[in-house]
Amino acid sequence: MDHTATAWDIAQAIRDGKASARDVLEAVLERIRAVEGASGRLLAPGEDPEALHRQHPGVHAFITLTEERARRQAEAIDRRVAAGEDPGPLAGVPITVKDILTVEGVRATAGSRILYEYIAPYTATAVARLEAAGAVVLGKVNLDEFTFGSSGESTAYQPAPRNPWDLDRVPGGSSSGSAAAVAAGMGPLSVGTDTAGSIRQPAAFCGVVGLKPTYGRVSRYGLIAFASSLDTVGPITRTVTDAALALRVMAGPDRYDATAATRPVPDYLAEMRKGVRGLRIGLSPDMFRITYVDQATGELVETRIDPEIEAAVRKAADLLADLGADIVDDVPLPHLEYGIPAYFVISRVEAASNLHRYDGVKYGYRTPEPVEDFWEMYRKTRGQGFGLQPKVRILMGMYVSAAQYSQRYYERALRVRTLIRRDFERIFDPEGPYRLDVLLGPTTPTPAFRVGEVYGDTVLMQYMDQLLVAANHAGVPAIAVPAGLNRQGLPLSVQFIAADFREDLLLRAAYAYEQAVGGPLPVAQVR
Repeated sequence: MDHTATAWDIAQAIRDGKASARDVLEAVLERIRAVEGASGRLLAPGEDPEALHRQHPGVHAFITLTEERARRQAEAIDRRVAAGEDPGPLAGVPITVKDILTVEGVRATAGSRILYEYIAPYTATAVARLEAAGAVVLGKVNLDEFTFGSSGESTAYQPAPRNPWDLDRVPGGSSSGSAAAVAAGMGPLSVGTDTAGSIRQPAAFCGVVGLKPTYGRVSRYGLIAFASSLDTVGPITRTVTDAALALRVMAGPDRYDATAATRPVPDYLAEMRKGVRGLRIGLSPDMFRITYVDQATGELVETRIDPEIEAAVRKAADLLADLGADIVDDVPLPHLEYGIPAYFVISRVEAASNLHRYDGVKYGYRTPEPVEDFWEMYRKTRGQGFGLQPKVRILMGMYVSAAQYSQRYYERALRVRTLIRRDFERIFDPEGPYRLDVLLGPTTPTPAFRVGEVYGDTVLMQYMDQLLVAANHAGVPAIAVPAGLNRQGLPLSVQFIAADFREDLLLRAAYAYEQAVGGPLPVAQVR
């Protein structure tokens, strides 16, 4: 089997004795050597990441490659198969892990200099469950620093990841390395995180499947926190089947995480194949436009999403209708446009709180310069260890949560989040006016943008997530599914959203659509 095989096919072949985990691993490692180029690293003073990319062109998905660890895991799987034991539903499947999740004995950087030397003493629950199911961890992949971004460019480990479909474009973020690795054939499954769309947006840009589960469906234990009330852990894969397979393994209660849901985990693979006949699938006009602040005038500006993306969504609705779904038009989401302003406030307050633990005392980077007291050590450690985005979030989070401003900003943002949640409760209410099973819409307003085109404009970068963040505010599950390529050869994507813990309905709609369009996109050629 080669690097184009899906997780489902790999696991079935290894379990049936038709392939070895070691051979599968070596095929993927060969692919990594062919397309990775220079992996992300801290640059020396004055070193140019663009020059490094030109010298060693490639996808740059990885920060840490764990070849020998992966070989030991693969050999253990082969021994279990030879002994007649069940190696698990993900037997021998090579996976990557976003470097915001811990793996015991492996460096965990969060894309930041401040955690450069941190070796994790334990493995995140989601990753541990995948390993227990037979998955083989290839290594840790790159991301926006502490997940603060939507392009991958803010990472301290350069060169930043590139889009395998066009190396002059970003792969999205913050799960940039995860989506790029899967799209380029460097492992069929990656574990990502989604705080405002950070699984779905890079999945859309890279032409793969990205699943954000219901908040609490997958344990957050071992996740280096950004915004704790919004963070979710989920899979990025090439197929809906692989996403269902991974979620079945990752989901469930966890005694290490009080926010992990205790609800039973369905057999998502069985549910996925039930089809869409009789499902009520909605379209909202509010998802076909973006409202953002013009920084020059301070006025709100409204613009339509990319016409090829809108056409892909409407074609998806027609295909699903042909399969027996009932399409419900004009579903209102009146507070969708306020999702980003509310996110700006809530996420920065929570980020500032979470970032206070990085002080140069307990773990991670500490300034090498002489200091006179703890306060000077804190200032120098954080000044040198944090990049621009963490510093901006700390300052803004402290400002909007200060006593004199909390009521004006933070409490108001929490009320807006409640209104967004109520919008979804209303459209999914089985006794309400719309009675939706699934909401269909675009994943992003545009295809992947060019490297450097948006980076540096924090506000504009954030508004790339306007169609995504509402699901995080509401805590509901959502999935991005490829919708072909545009005229430039760049991936397009559609998004499905469902009610709390209805990943089964989400996967039914996504799988039916994937089959209707002829299956997933191929592995990107890397160009």
